[in-house]
Amino acid sequence: MITDPQGTIIALFLAFCRVGGCIMLMPGFSSARLPMQVRLFLSVAISMAVLPMVWDIIYPRASSNPAALGMLIASETLVGAVFGLIARLYTAGLQFAGTAISNAISFNGPPGGDIIEDSSESQLTSLLALAGLLVLLMLNFHHVVIKSLLDSYTTIPLAEGLNPRRILITLTDTLSATFMIVLRLISPFLLYSIMFNVAVGMINKMAPQIPVYFISTPYALMGGIFLLYLGIAAMIDEFVKGFPLVFTGL
Repeated sequence: MITDPQGTIIALFLAFCRVGGCIMLMPGFSSARLPMQVRLFLSVAISMAVLPMVWDIIYPRASSNPAALGMLIASETLVGAVFGLIARLYTAGLQFAGTAISNAISFNGPPGGDIIEDSSESQLTSLLALAGLLVLLMLNFHHVVIKSLLDSYTTIPLAEGLNPRRILITLTDTLSATFMIVLRLISPFLLYSIMFNVAVGMINKMAPQIPVYFISTPYALMGGIFLLYLGIAAMIDEFVKGFPLVFTGL
């Protein structure tokens, strides 16, 4: 039997603020293709599942005065949003890799609609982003995020509030680690692009009358797609393996 309904509801809402802020920005769950009602009820369900585990941490703060309670709501939402933003920045790295690969192999067709978000992306970028996100979901990457949210109640307690310097350092480390992983993913295509363009430039110097651009583009695209065919499985595998290291190592 609940002896303090008001305190219980406030504690549940404080848990919902941190969980909902994370779901609001977490890749896949924050997609425009997912109805808002589904995201809302998912956040409420996860908050109800999480609350018993952090009850002793949240409930003593649930009886604060309205001004302190408003500050807690704002800080909890921002803390959850930071965790969702970390995961979103990492998955955005795969979109950056797809754009870089498209430019490297001369795959510069007209952009199409993005499958995940309401934006326009190249077909190769959409393929890589969707494949990476689907594999992450199949391997339960959201379990890693939720576990990190639970652990954050000990590292970022409710009474401490936000530390802007710590948040900026965390996001900077995320961007740095993501860039290094993405650089490893696209490095074969960058080397292929450099070698191919150097060879085409030498051919153009030896035979200036040949329209090198119109002749070289199909060969560059053919070789790049064949290289992607050989390496896409290793790329997705490397990307998925890096997610726990980046997310839990911050």
